[in-house]
Amino acid sequence: MTRTATPPIVRERPLPRPPSIFSTALKTPEVRWALAALALFLLGWSFQLAGAPAPLWWTLYLVCYATGGWEPALAGLRALREKTLDVDLLMIVAALAAASIGQIFDGALLVVIFATSGALEVIVTRRTADSVDSLLNLAPEQATLVEGDGATRTVSSRELEPGHRVLVRPGERVGGDGIVIDGTSEVDQQAITGESVPVVREVGDEVLSGTVNGTGTLTVRITRPASESVIARIVALVEEASETKAGTQLFIEKVEQTYSFGVVIATLLVLTVPMLFFAHTFEEALLRAIVFMIVASPCAVVLSTMPPLLASIANAGRHGVLVKSATVMETLGRTTLVAYDKTGTLTEGAPEVIAVTPTGGRDEDEVLVLAAAVEHYSEHPLGRAIVGQAGERGLPVPEASEFRALPGRGVTGRVQGRVVTVERADAASTATGTLVHVRVDQDTAGEITLVDRLRPDAPAAVEAAVETIGAPAVLLTGDNASAAAEVAGRTGMGTVYHSLLPQDKVAVVTDLEARGERVMVVGDGINDAPALAAASTGVSMGRRGSDLALDTADVIIVRDELGALPHLMRLSRRARRYVIANLAIAGTVIAALVVWDLVGTLPLALAVAGHEGSTVLVALNGARLLRRSAWER
Repeated sequence: MTRTATPPIVRERPLPRPPSIFSTALKTPEVRWALAALALFLLGWSFQLAGAPAPLWWTLYLVCYATGGWEPALAGLRALREKTLDVDLLMIVAALAAASIGQIFDGALLVVIFATSGALEVIVTRRTADSVDSLLNLAPEQATLVEGDGATRTVSSRELEPGHRVLVRPGERVGGDGIVIDGTSEVDQQAITGESVPVVREVGDEVLSGTVNGTGTLTVRITRPASESVIARIVALVEEASETKAGTQLFIEKVEQTYSFGVVIATLLVLTVPMLFFAHTFEEALLRAIVFMIVASPCAVVLSTMPPLLASIANAGRHGVLVKSATVMETLGRTTLVAYDKTGTLTEGAPEVIAVTPTGGRDEDEVLVLAAAVEHYSEHPLGRAIVGQAGERGLPVPEASEFRALPGRGVTGRVQGRVVTVERADAASTATGTLVHVRVDQDTAGEITLVDRLRPDAPAAVEAAVETIGAPAVLLTGDNASAAAEVAGRTGMGTVYHSLLPQDKVAVVTDLEARGERVMVVGDGINDAPALAAASTGVSMGRRGSDLALDTADVIIVRDELGALPHLMRLSRRARRYVIANLAIAGTVIAALVVWDLVGTLPLALAVAGHEGSTVLVALNGARLLRRSAWER
């Protein structure tokens, strides 16, 4: 028998994705300058190692200086006009000082490091901005406005005002936040609230901008202007939380200011005091000042922190975890509480059948076959799960005719001459999951229980994270209380927050941070993005993660392996210990060389050797974190 075709559901055009990070990078001037500086540096180094004439590789290094250093130098000069001093300008001065005494390689390397760092910061900032902009495309560009006489016309969604009535057809996105005043349907809210299955919306219920209508037709009265819709509020929350997190870097900026100012003042004193009080010539004082600038420059300090952290980032990358910056890698180890999203993070975001309860003398397979026959035409996640379960059991599913969707309730059809109806229970969820009734000719045939499919590695991953930080995990979800409790019970969560909108998740995270916790939020959806931005560390799932979540997060688990998180936190703690050890080494060497230069006469060659030796030492020490054992143990 040939199956009867069902009416197609109208789908909107796919949402545009933000440009890839590679295309974003190549279009960024800062990146092009940094790449050019790196290429010139490598070319000059190659000629230097090959024994080429000095003017050739000196010229390449000098062009590298200009290519990679003009922008931080200009920014530093602008900062000077505002009576501030930053480390970038100090690095440029140190690089020029190094070149002036023949150490042009060291100066060029310093320029390349800082140019690359600045370019990466610009990429992350612009990429996040592009992703936030793309979020606004969740709301449809147009909506169907219902006039007072019942006539309809198409208008821009941005024109919708409170009191307007809009018609939302099957498969369309809701144009604005509002209240249903006519119709019944199931609305997919997963992108906004994280609920794993569509929810029934009928007269009096609220619907949100950007959510997808199911098979019914709804008439919605708009209650908020577009500028105050849930999507607009998510954008605002992400931007606000990102700015708040950036404020935590102020301490680092103050340290940079103090150090930079101190080195400049000390260098000027080293230059002038010997001439004024010890009858040194200008050449003698200048040489001593240049030596001081070199030995006091924070090259070794920079490399004390960066190699361990960058090596840890590389090690994590080999194991399928992308850490976006060295600051993030350092912060990870300080986590005191991990908060997980449910749908798409701990679960697959798709329901599965866990129980079939037959009645009236039928067996499980018969009930499942009857339900699968009519659900075959349904696009509802529950229906797909039922059909999939019948397929997994290898059950032959008969043809169904007279298929009809029951908006907000279920589906019905005729199977082998009998009317079969599959409906969700009046109480949408049970203590263990979602319950649907199967009826044959109005007689109850059985019940099917479904739950959101748990990731196989979720319980063990949560347990390992709890052991690592020594505190129970927290569940943050937009799903209902029973669904949240079911997943929490299977994964061993300590505290459960359910029925949360994006702003509610931010409020929970902000409150936990205010209590002194350093929170790591693990999520995947648009609705998680504000919380990811507000947390000390935001972690997104790579395969299922929305564009906004991926760009807002500090860490991306590329292969969605939750078990990688405990390894990552332990690796971060190990990197922090290496950083402390390196800073002790670098600080001791700098202090010794500075004292030597001030009290005695530090030979230039020895100053460079000591400075570069400590730099190489801390770099090699940090590189030890590249070993596989650093991740596994």
